[in-house]
Amino acid sequence: MTWRDTLRTAIEAVRTHRLRSALTMLGILIGITAVVLTVGLGQGARADVQDQINELGTNVLVVSPGSSTTTGGTRGGFGTASTLTQADAAALTSRVAAPDIQAVSPASTTSASLVRGSTNWTTTLTGTTPSWQTVRSRHVEAGRFITEADQRNAASVVVLGPDTVSQMFGNANPIGQSVSYNGAKLDVVGVLASLSSSEQTSNNDLAVVPLSTYNQRLVGGSNRNAVSSISVKATSADTLSAAYQEANALLLNAHGITNAANADFSIATQQSILAAATSVDDTLTVMLGGIAIIALLVGGIGVMNIMLVSVAERVREIGVRKAIGARSALIRRQFLLEASLLGLAGGILGVALGAIGALLVPAFTDSRVIVSLPASAAAIGVAVGIALAFGVYPATRAARLAPIDALRSE
Repeated sequence: MTWRDTLRTAIEAVRTHRLRSALTMLGILIGITAVVLTVGLGQGARADVQDQINELGTNVLVVSPGSSTTTGGTRGGFGTASTLTQADAAALTSRVAAPDIQAVSPASTTSASLVRGSTNWTTTLTGTTPSWQTVRSRHVEAGRFITEADQRNAASVVVLGPDTVSQMFGNANPIGQSVSYNGAKLDVVGVLASLSSSEQTSNNDLAVVPLSTYNQRLVGGSNRNAVSSISVKATSADTLSAAYQEANALLLNAHGITNAANADFSIATQQSILAAATSVDDTLTVMLGGIAIIALLVGGIGVMNIMLVSVAERVREIGVRKAIGARSALIRRQFLLEASLLGLAGGILGVALGAIGALLVPAFTDSRVIVSLPASAAAIGVAVGIALAFGVYPATRAARLAPIDALRSE
């Protein structure tokens, strides 16, 4: 009996008991669907985080000031002190001491209520330099970004985010118009392009002014040279680690710190931010994956149960075949092939249902699902493997039947 004949016989056996076969595949189908959606949700969440990281600027290091301590001894968190200055940002631009740093952008931020006539809107006011556009990889949709001349002259100009524009100007063109903050008039010279994949509203709802304008005309403060953070862009992804080392060494030297453990600043890479943001998603993916594996095991037990029933029903058929010369290996192969067909059909249907679910889930939730072809192929392979594993015992039991005992049974 050839493999072709065995396959035809197995297909006919599955088709003869359609309802039973369908119920057997159901367990595997549910398990594979769960696997596809679980992997898809995990990859979708990771892709969302990666998109947000990329929109913040690629190959970027973020330098934050250290923590402050009140007179009562209460310590604030990182970023509460004023340990970073414009001089620190200037030091990082040295091509000699930091050849792997492409651009540096100091920034100071505060919550600000902008006013236009009878309209007001509270947004994030960011004072920075023209290099911010390069470091953060932001584009201007209309008008222009702030220039070196604006920074040098502390010009009263502002570049607005797209959400800020929609709240203050509606559908009107904001270029050439003005808004005010604490009585200071700011001319709108540009509008930033929207970051569509970002879930952080601050990326699209902000007002960018020259750092000199921020310090001298708008916010000021006791230390007008201090900045909230410094963004550093490496020359490439391969030099990010080198840029980190150069920035760290320069700032330690500038602050007169000999022991790195006592640094009054911290440097975060985009990769560390990505790792932290995806850790929860990875844990959830593993947990849901465990549930999916349990569902597959239940499906495998269903396959074994049905195959045992099939062997019991076909005892006389097995006896006739063995009586006319069929070997035990051929009988075992036939039943294993039947189990494999059930697993294959359940796997394919499960992947198809998972793909449909990937289209429906985003329509009802904010979750993004990415169907991975390699993961889908692996899921089908797992389905066949589980069916084979749980089909071994019934197939072996059928192969071990003695012809005389099988023919004598009712």
